[in-house]
Amino acid sequence: MNDDTNEVRPEQTVSAEAADGPEWKPVNRASTYELVIDAVEEQIMAGSLGVGDPLPAERDLATKLGVSRASVREALRVLDSLGVVRSSGGSGRGAGTFIAAMPSAALTRFLRLHVALTNFSIDDVTETRIQLERSSAVLAATRADKDALAEVNAQLAMMDTPGISLETFNDADTAFHVAIAQAAGNQLFSDLTGAIRTSLRKSIFSSFSRVDDPQALMSQLQAQHHQILDAIVAGDADEAARVTEEHIRFAASRLPGLSET
Repeated sequence: MNDDTNEVRPEQTVSAEAADGPEWKPVNRASTYELVIDAVEEQIMAGSLGVGDPLPAERDLATKLGVSRASVREALRVLDSLGVVRSSGGSGRGAGTFIAAMPSAALTRFLRLHVALTNFSIDDVTETRIQLERSSAVLAATRADKDALAEVNAQLAMMDTPGISLETFNDADTAFHVAIAQAAGNQLFSDLTGAIRTSLRKSIFSSFSRVDDPQALMSQLQAQHHQILDAIVAGDADEAARVTEEHIRFAASRLPGLSET
């Protein structure tokens, strides 16, 4: 017999929560794990749950929501895979399920899978990169400090290494663009940039293998990287945005499969 059968009873009531805790309400139709996820999301959006806050024990949460433990268990597995919660076994204060802060890992996984499944067109991804990284370049040119620029320089120096492998160059290239977003002082820009670039890693590497002269293309891309950093260091926001867009469009046009037009 399905564990979820008749698990939601309209007549079921839930006692009031303590004043300092979230108010959980039974779901109002035949429950599935998606509805449990919705209930947790509702508490997060309402501000009743934040990073580090514990969820009720599995049995208690099932009772509060009027669903089966199997539904709660499945919902927690999904939330854990998305990086929304983390679970610790054992007993004591550190045991249980807690709201986590893993936006980068979760977002990277989401985008990587969707790009791989072609749920986003490559042209859409490129246009998103252009708008996002233009903004990062502008902000970096106006607010980046020496420490932030040091990381950008470190990745640039890595790509300048004679005889650098394509794989190492590609990873340093990604880190270079992420470092610029970090230098902009916007964590969401940084997370989005890292997620998009990571999702493209395999496609970029594969595209390079189909280029007649990969080393020549790497040199051209590196020259453009230097232009971007020079504009940022000079505090020239307009030039930083311009050369960033030029660089992304150039790479898309020269790497087979990174443009649909």
